[in-house]
Amino acid sequence: MELKEKLQTLRIDGLQQIADAGDLQALNQIRISYLGKKGPITEALRGMKDLSPEERPLIGTLANELRDDLEAAIQAKKELLETEKMAAEMAAETIDVTLPGKKIAQGTTHVLTQINEEIEDLFLGMGYQIVDGPEVEEDSYNFEKMNLPKDHPARDMQDTFYITEETLLRTHTSPVQARTMEKHDFSKGPLKMISPGKVYRRDSDDATHSHQFHQIEGLVIGKNITLADLKGTLAVFAKKLFGEEREIRLRPSYFPFTEPSVEVDVSCFKCGGAGCNVCKHTGWIEILGSGIVHPNVLEMSGIDSTKYSGFAFGLGQERVAMLKYGIDDIRHFYQNDIRFLSQFDVKE
Repeated sequence: MELKEKLQTLRIDGLQQIADAGDLQALNQIRISYLGKKGPITEALRGMKDLSPEERPLIGTLANELRDDLEAAIQAKKELLETEKMAAEMAAETIDVTLPGKKIAQGTTHVLTQINEEIEDLFLGMGYQIVDGPEVEEDSYNFEKMNLPKDHPARDMQDTFYITEETLLRTHTSPVQARTMEKHDFSKGPLKMISPGKVYRRDSDDATHSHQFHQIEGLVIGKNITLADLKGTLAVFAKKLFGEEREIRLRPSYFPFTEPSVEVDVSCFKCGGAGCNVCKHTGWIEILGSGIVHPNVLEMSGIDSTKYSGFAFGLGQERVAMLKYGIDDIRHFYQNDIRFLSQFDVKE
């Protein structure tokens, strides 16, 4: 019965090794070594040819029971090891719900949009309407109705992107004023409007110039509108945007669509007028151009210049932002650098 004793020894050794297996890889090696085609059980069964006919059924039964017992033990051990492995992984990945959450980065309104909305809110509160217009404009609205006929030398002041001879990318938002004046019914009251938007000029991009930038132009048309109305309006604007201590001054200038025309300066908000590098030691900073609407502009829009008068002004959002926040390069507004943009995060 030497073969019977060998099978019993294999049972004891196999069950012990299965019980001692520390991981699934070791358990798989035990399965191969005991139950594989070259394993000791298969080797033992090859010796059955030397047994008597009476002993063969007994040994065959013992061998099958041994194989079944080892397979059952291996399966049970496998399930135990898989459960332990999953438990270890779950423990390693446990989330500590008491830890503070990670802050999710949120975007903010672009600084130019903030400036634009601040100006819009101011003028809406003063009874103005906000009017939009096309960026691809007709030459007649962009130039001719603004008192700039075909041969006018002042056209050279605005190097233009022409699409056709009569179509262009608008060089200012003034065409919106011409379109609005044509439609306005003065029997319902004066016209008070601002027209914010993008404008385009053939310019080389550098720290202070861009081929695309933003403008807001304002227009008031009514009866008995004077330069005093313009000065009062712009004084309110300057105080709102740059601080209540600010003062403004008007300097004679020239624009084809206004007469008289004035440049508007605001007292320096850095030095208070004492003189510094921001105001070039003058105490004043130029912020916009303005003037009384030229009679020709009124007449070309169908408005009787003997009954009505008005004022207009125009400024750039980029210039206002650069002055207000000390920004030294206009290209920062368009490069989408999060380090720059995050400095103007609006706090409620």
